Amino acid sequence: MPQDGPDTSRDGAAQQMVPARGRLAASYVASRRAWMGLGLSLKLLLLTAAFVMLAEVLIFVPSIANYRLSWLNDRLLAAHLAALAAEAVPGGKIPDALRMELLRTAAVKAVAIRREGQRRMVLPPDEPMTVDAHFDLRSMPSGSAFEEAGRRFALIGDALAVYLRSSDRTIRILGNLGMGDGDFIEVVLPEAPLHTAMVRHGLNILGLSIIISLITAALVYLALSSLLVRPMMRISRNMLHFADRPEDQSRIIVPSERTDEIGVTERELASMQRQLAQLLLQKSRLAQLGLAVSKINHDLRNMLASAQLISDRLTTLPDPTVQRFAPKLIASLDRAISFCNDTLRFGRAEEAEPRRDLMLLAPLLDEVGDGLGLPREAGIGWHVEIDPRLRIDADREHLYRVLNNICRNAVQVLEAMPVGGRTDGPGRITVTAWREGRE
Repeated sequence: MPQDGPDTSRDGAAQQMVPARGRLAASYVASRRAWMGLGLSLKLLLLTAAFVMLAEVLIFVPSIANYRLSWLNDRLLAAHLAALAAEAVPGGKIPDALRMELLRTAAVKAVAIRREGQRRMVLPPDEPMTVDAHFDLRSMPSGSAFEEAGRRFALIGDALAVYLRSSDRTIRILGNLGMGDGDFIEVVLPEAPLHTAMVRHGLNILGLSIIISLITAALVYLALSSLLVRPMMRISRNMLHFADRPEDQSRIIVPSERTDEIGVTERELASMQRQLAQLLLQKSRLAQLGLAVSKINHDLRNMLASAQLISDRLTTLPDPTVQRFAPKLIASLDRAISFCNDTLRFGRAEEAEPRRDLMLLAPLLDEVGDGLGLPREAGIGWHVEIDPRLRIDADREHLYRVLNNICRNAVQVLEAMPVGGRTDGPGRITVTAWREGRE
């Protein structure tokens, strides 16, 4: 009795399938990498040749079916002529020599005719035969498109089978006799001559297809290479050449006069490269300018620090005028040094974060006026119309720079104005401020 146990044969087959799948996947990956590594021109040539060969195959398959059908119809016609010659013999007795000659001429082994419902062997065979296949070539009534397509595919299948099967078969062919609806001719012949003829025909078609494929592939390759591949390769080479030194404007692609998509691509690429080169040049100049300003700022800060040290000594002088202006001078120098430290930080100008505080506005404006030397004797007047108790929430240093710049601009305008153009004397700068609610 059989004993139950593990199915080792199934496990072994499964273990064999896993390495096979792995090898198939590895082969696919290797083939894909090899294909991706090919150049555009070689890919185009291979694809063109492959598609042309595919078109030739689609033409070759129906052609061999038509060739087989034509060859068999020729045999039927030759057998019909041989049968007519045999029927013309007086007395209906055909000599063996004549029968053999007629069969050899028609390249068949036997001929039979069905006429008026009676079948008669016109040219009998020399010896008993075994028929391996039967083919009916009689014309069928036209049916639907699907039936006609089915008959076409059946003829193609029979033609392809001639190449796949052995050539020592004996086949039986039925064909129309052309006298009545039920009349037909029947011949028995070896399939070897048909096999030989179809192999010769297939080789001729194959050679012609290869020649046509090569010529067509070469023409299509040259045309597409001229229209697409070479312009694309030119664009790709220019992109690599431009990427090496994008600031060099001599490496910008020169667009062609084409008006198609390639021409549009070239013009857009040239415009993009030109803009990029200008942008890089501008950034390079800004970087040089920033470096120069950074050096100037460093030197200016040192000068201001020296001036600050000298101004510190002024506070020791007993002169009342010096004691009045020295603190303001020191505050201005401190403000200038702080501004130099706050700008160009890490290679770029940065405004410090505002440090808001609630402060009186009038003293700040007095400091602005003192810094600009306002009012001036027999010159520009300075009027501050602000409530001494008015407070404002702002950054003192930022607001000082804003007001100082505005007032300095006003001073420069008044100084540049001709004397005859003034209606109220040398001119006057008035600063007013008030509060309305929370504004």
